[in-house]
Amino acid sequence: MDHPLEKRIKELRSQLHYHNYRYYVLDDPEISDARYDRLLRELEDLETEHPEWITPDSPTQRVGAQPADKFQSVAHSIPMLSLGNGFNFEEVREFDRRIKRFLKDDQEIEYTAEPKMDGLAIELIYEKGVLVQSSTRGDGLMGEEITQNVRTIQSVPLRLLDTKVLPPDRLEVRGEVYIKIKDFQEFNRKREEAGEAPFANPRNAAAGSLRQLDPKITAQRPLHFFAYGLGLVNGRSFFSQWEVLQTLPNWGLPVNSLIRCTPGITQCLDFCKEMETLRHSLPYEIDGVVLKVNSFALQEQLGIKSRSPRWALAYKFQPSQETTLVLNIEVQVGRTGTLTPVAHLKPVLVGGVEVSRATLHNQDELERKDIRIGDTVVVQRAGEVIPEVVKVVTSMRRGEEKPFAMPEKCPVCESPVVRLPGESAHRCSNPNCPAQIKESIRHFASKGAMDIEGLGEKLVDQLVGKGLIRDYGDLYYLSRDTLISLERLAEKSADNLSQALQQSKRTTLGRFLYALGIRHVGEHLSGLLAGHFGSLKALMGVSEEELIAIREVGPQVACSIRTFFDNPRNREVIDKILAAGVGISEEKRSGNRPLAGKTFVLTGRLEGMTREQAKEKIEALGGKTANQISGKVDFLIAGEDSGSKLDKAREFNIKVLSEKEFLQIITVSQ
Repeated sequence: MDHPLEKRIKELRSQLHYHNYRYYVLDDPEISDARYDRLLRELEDLETEHPEWITPDSPTQRVGAQPADKFQSVAHSIPMLSLGNGFNFEEVREFDRRIKRFLKDDQEIEYTAEPKMDGLAIELIYEKGVLVQSSTRGDGLMGEEITQNVRTIQSVPLRLLDTKVLPPDRLEVRGEVYIKIKDFQEFNRKREEAGEAPFANPRNAAAGSLRQLDPKITAQRPLHFFAYGLGLVNGRSFFSQWEVLQTLPNWGLPVNSLIRCTPGITQCLDFCKEMETLRHSLPYEIDGVVLKVNSFALQEQLGIKSRSPRWALAYKFQPSQETTLVLNIEVQVGRTGTLTPVAHLKPVLVGGVEVSRATLHNQDELERKDIRIGDTVVVQRAGEVIPEVVKVVTSMRRGEEKPFAMPEKCPVCESPVVRLPGESAHRCSNPNCPAQIKESIRHFASKGAMDIEGLGEKLVDQLVGKGLIRDYGDLYYLSRDTLISLERLAEKSADNLSQALQQSKRTTLGRFLYALGIRHVGEHLSGLLAGHFGSLKALMGVSEEELIAIREVGPQVACSIRTFFDNPRNREVIDKILAAGVGISEEKRSGNRPLAGKTFVLTGRLEGMTREQAKEKIEALGGKTANQISGKVDFLIAGEDSGSKLDKAREFNIKVLSEKEFLQIITVSQ
């Protein structure tokens, strides 16, 4: 019989594996992050006391391996083949005709259609349900072993679950490691603030993160995983790709929820159109759709040609890239003093959006790409959102282009510009630089922070320029007469802004923390800290060690938080804000969760609240929000002027709520 403490250790491991499954596979957590952290801490303490009971699949063992000298090569049991490409619908139709000719059968072929993730392909190997090895795709025959790095990815199970069916003795799983667009933007922002070179795109960031020799560095990167196929399997037979995709989540392996089984090529093309429309609203990058013959028996008949299978095709979207001219390069000063070169471009449509400016990140990046004023360049929307310069078309240079160099003095306050050893960022040395003050105030008032509507860029420029405010705390001491005295601000606008300032005085701890602009603390981490500590007072008094003990908080972030709250000037501003009557909700998010497991989509205009406020209410009660209608959505909240989402919800038989009905649900649930 197990010792009582060993039994408790096993119980804790089982619970943590299950809650990872709820969080990463079902996207439907049953417990708060704070509760998860407490379970993990209890397990860590027990394993520290009894190291003889530690197992490789324990959730505590994700990070801990020593840095490697180099990556070892490993062979794939079954080659990880590349796919043939189709760049238009006629090539997709020809793919279908080719299959029918080969099979000598005109019957419609059943396909699986899957979003093509723009990440890095890897293979996971499980023996007796335990992760024993992981490797990159490499050349398809040989890859690099990255097991210790992959173990740090929270969405990769260290031990497979047996929720509905036992996993086979050996299971080789193929899938994609990726970084979400929002995480990528925040990650690059932190790198630039720390003086490090930014990554060009989410795919490069994912690849670079997996190829770190030190797993502790990989563990700090926001990596995710989707499974999409199998290699060698011993102890279980599958008959179709769809069966595989439906089975993998039962073992704790996340699969993209947008996958579809289609009865013919026409439906495949419809799916491709749908994904091309959705691609800009998805939280991750996709660059196409992968089509696979569903039946494994037919796949075997079709076989492979050269190094790609006959039974699969990657339909590639048109790239969101265009060519334009660099008219000028100017420098912007951010709220942390970082100087960022920005290219002013001849306006051009990229992916349906007019682009006239693009970030050049820093001097090192600018020199690496050799971008000059007057150059013809290729621009794209990185992450389908942020415009960036991809490369220079050097063949179109005329000899009149001008190289750019960072200024020695801040373009705003003329203070010296410094570049610390080992950093790529140039910074203004003056903490009272008007540009830094303005950016911190704009951030404080932004939608995800205090959401002060009407406090635009020009108004902030006036307020700071005239010396009416020195920090964001001064916003709450502006009188109506002061606002009316400003240029181009009518009485009604002044009244609206005064009202917006009053409304912002009721906020959540997560929003307030994000608004403070603590270095390395983004929107997600602010919410995590709020849920963990519950009050501003508690957070302001914690040590770095207490912070590091939280999932997703590393030494650099902990130091940044502690440094911020230890600064007397920052505490003075916080006291000023609280003295002005700003009330911060201190109720922990881990409380009542009556909407747990329910997913809501919002459409149209709400009268009694903003969409952000509605989302906060849903999430505070345990529910989730989504951007698009799918079979996994439970409710559509339809405001005024609802669009096509309303029709689609009816097609899916999704319950439609008016704003009044939604408020009734919220009131009853609170």
